[in-house]
Amino acid sequence: MNMRPTSLFPSKPTPTCTALSILALFLLASFYTLRHPHAPRNAAHFHRAFLSSASNATLAAYLRALTLRPHLAGTQPSLDAAHLVRAHFLSLGLETRVARFAPLLSYPVRASLAAHFPNGTSVDLPLTEPRLAPDAVVPYHAYSPSGSAVRALAVFANYGREEDYAALSAIGVEVAGCVAVVRRGALSRGDVVRAAESKGVLAVLMYTEGRTAWSRRGVERGTVMRGVGDPLSPGWAGVEGGEALGLEDEEVSARFPKIPSMPVSAECAEMILASLEGGRAPPEWTETLGFKVRGVGPGPTALNFSYQGEKKVVNIHNVFAVIRGLEEPDRYILLGNHRDAWTYGAVDPNSGTAALLDIARRYALMMHMGWNPRRSIILCSWDAEEFGMIGSTEWVEQNLMTLGSKAVAYLNVDCAVQGPGFFARATPQLDELLIEITKKVKDPDNKEATVYEMWAKADGGDNIQRLSGIDSDYAPFLQYAGIPSVDIYYGKAAGVWGLLALRLADDLILPFNYLSYANQLQGYVDIVINLLEGNISVHPLTLSIQALVSVAKEVELEAEKLSVERMTGELGVLRRRALNDRLMLAERGFLDADGLPYGRWFKHLVYGPSDYRSKISFFPGVAEAIWRSAGMRGGEGRAPIQHEIWRVARAIQRVADVLGGRTL
Repeated sequence: MNMRPTSLFPSKPTPTCTALSILALFLLASFYTLRHPHAPRNAAHFHRAFLSSASNATLAAYLRALTLRPHLAGTQPSLDAAHLVRAHFLSLGLETRVARFAPLLSYPVRASLAAHFPNGTSVDLPLTEPRLAPDAVVPYHAYSPSGSAVRALAVFANYGREEDYAALSAIGVEVAGCVAVVRRGALSRGDVVRAAESKGVLAVLMYTEGRTAWSRRGVERGTVMRGVGDPLSPGWAGVEGGEALGLEDEEVSARFPKIPSMPVSAECAEMILASLEGGRAPPEWTETLGFKVRGVGPGPTALNFSYQGEKKVVNIHNVFAVIRGLEEPDRYILLGNHRDAWTYGAVDPNSGTAALLDIARRYALMMHMGWNPRRSIILCSWDAEEFGMIGSTEWVEQNLMTLGSKAVAYLNVDCAVQGPGFFARATPQLDELLIEITKKVKDPDNKEATVYEMWAKADGGDNIQRLSGIDSDYAPFLQYAGIPSVDIYYGKAAGVWGLLALRLADDLILPFNYLSYANQLQGYVDIVINLLEGNISVHPLTLSIQALVSVAKEVELEAEKLSVERMTGELGVLRRRALNDRLMLAERGFLDADGLPYGRWFKHLVYGPSDYRSKISFFPGVAEAIWRSAGMRGGEGRAPIQHEIWRVARAIQRVADVLGGRTL
């Protein structure tokens, strides 16, 4: 197994080779189009074959093989899982590659928690689940600093949000010097710990609420690191022998909280919370709590807390299968899923990994039937996602220029099985295609209906969410590289996932609809207007969106014309290629080199992270400027808001210029 670092292409071609490659590409495309003028119809035949080759038994076998042992990133079982995926791709005859990186990961060494009750009794609280496998990692928060608290009073802080601490302060509860017990909510683990840190809390215990006896004993592991990717190589790939910052570097230390935290079970948390007295919990807390509490503390129960962890550089491995496009091999459709797991990963992520392996099998069957995609398809199995999308981020950073000029779309599946129903997030130009695909795939739980019909029935209409979070591997592709993206959660997702890729790989004209994007942007502006106060203008946004609408309509007509004409020969190939490049590259216009207030690494001005106290989940720079203005005097906050509005307006105009093919 070749474990040396690899880029998207193994070697750099000479200028002469590049010119010859372009000429060969053109001749091949022209030849294929002349001999196969109805290639899209043939592609549709193969797409039907893809859907008909589904096998639940095969998926189950893949999942069983992947989940025999816990496989935390950076461990031998994780490397074994990489070997399994690589062997599968090779057995299908697919071109297979491995990219190795050397990031900083974090592991637990030891931990303890004891409660001291006011009646003089004490108990050592369990920090692990029942029947945990001996080779599974104990529950911990990756990148939590080591630390301890001795006889610190416990306090309940609800979800650990700013408003929760404000509610405690309003009833006279002081949290400084305490251990905060919080339940998991929408806030990221890292933001919860940082909020507690800002209030003088010594340590945080975090639990996930459960309805059943088993789930109440379970513990949710996770990371508390801020941002994504290797903390020692922000903006470049962390490879063995490459540049790496030191642990004491300010940019590195800023990624980690300053106080320790630990995940505990709901059962453990309830034992502590039920013993608290002090101030009465607000009704809106207790209504959803699921058990009775007398007070929120502090105390009288005191906690002895101790956690020791270690951060170390380890090797991780991304595995790829490449199916070269016949006519446009330098245009990439990427399907990605992470392979690493905190424990066995039966749901997150390996239900998705099993779907990826099954898609590879079905594509290989189609190739034996004579199919080759128009554009290249790359199947990506990421490592170390659980630590902060590290495997995917390092690879995107390593191949940024290649991806920026050649990647058409990234299609992500984290969990292919996570309860009933269909859940999708996407950049808006892919909405129409996503809906169309779900209308063609049968629902796995109701063979009389399509995925779309059941989705619309459950949600009252197709409800496609957006990609502002940083919770899966789409983040580096969209928010750093500006590549159109989709993220799917769905029981038996292989059909929708694989067919999306086939349409993007085989359609003569890329099925992107930028009118959908423009309409979504206008909806965002309407929301922003209602949040603004004083003399702040959204007119720049309105003008740039109008420009995008005009161009998107022209492009739609151009695409229809080129699709109907089916022009062959040199002119047809070049005109389709030019239009497809504009459709592919337009999303990059939303990137801004200065990045976001949340972090300069994040470049996308429409979808990206902002402070959790922001009121909107789009236009992250605008969102954060609006939030920060609330604490400023007079009109001090207006100029930053107006500046962020102008930045977004300029980005939208860039998109319109690229999409319209504006010349200099």
